[in-house]
Amino acid sequence: MNINVYTESTPNPATTKFIVNKLLINGSVDFATKQSAEKSPFAKELFKFSFVNGVFFASNFVTITKFENDNWEDILPILKEFVKGAVESELKVQDEEQAEAGDFEGSETEVKIQQILHDYVRPAVEQDGGAITYKSFDGGVVTVELRGSCSGCPSSTVTLKAGIENLLKRMVPEVTEVVSEAL
Repeated sequence: MNINVYTESTPNPATTKFIVNKLLINGSVDFATKQSAEKSPFAKELFKFSFVNGVFFASNFVTITKFENDNWEDILPILKEFVKGAVESELKVQDEEQAEAGDFEGSETEVKIQQILHDYVRPAVEQDGGAITYKSFDGGVVTVELRGSCSGCPSSTVTLKAGIENLLKRMVPEVTEVVSEAL
């Protein structure tokens, strides 16, 4: 299979999304630090580049976060070539496959919230190179975790409040607020 890699900018200026024409992982996995990448041969190799500050994988893309002082113009061709080679040589995203929580758990309201996040929010967030994970629902407050390019993105607060919170309040009257758990 001929691997093609193309890049997309994300709302977060420190991250770029590298999209490939092959499934990399079912679900998503975030490596916010070099230490967290120990169980990922792919991420571990990416962190060997001095300009890589974070790595996030979901379906057919990897979102890479650079350090503030590095310039995308200089490092984009290097990373693009590396991602292509890594995918062609089938470098693993994870040493062992993580079980995906496909079925939603909790009360009827919690299941409804998780279903909405999965069906409506996840695809939009993934398009921007990030991921959203449901954490809890307590006293009207939904707690989520934003990862990938969403983590530390200047517009993620707007997305969270104007987008996700409004959607959930409309579709699940029990929801009063949506907050993000800091990583």
